[in-house]
Amino acid sequence: MSKKSFVTLILTTAAGLAFALGMCMCLIPEWNLFKPGVVVTAAGFLALAVIGFAAWVRAGRPAPKVNWPLTGKIAYGVLSALVLGAGMSMILVFEGLLLPGILVGAAGLLMLLCLIPVCFGLK
Repeated sequence: MSKKSFVTLILTTAAGLAFALGMCMCLIPEWNLFKPGVVVTAAGFLALAVIGFAAWVRAGRPAPKVNWPLTGKIAYGVLSALVLGAGMSMILVFEGLLLPGILVGAAGLLMLLCLIPVCFGLK
């Protein structure tokens, strides 16, 4: 392993740990560190993005071509998963939101089911 690969490995591990710790700070209510957690998470994500971009440039690769239909499908899938997760959170975390949580979760499931014909088509 070259020295620059080892340094990239160490920096990526540190940035990933910062990102993970920031997420824990945000999501564990007993810690009461939501706002600092957002900052740590953003810093970890930014460090990972910079390290990835630097590794890409150092490798001498050309800029990737954007496949817009695939990008749209991925964005729709992420949005669908977030809607489903929001419904589950409404049911499991917040009191008094059982029925709205079920409706939002069902909408998320329906959105995910619609992703199948979008990706593979109907025959």
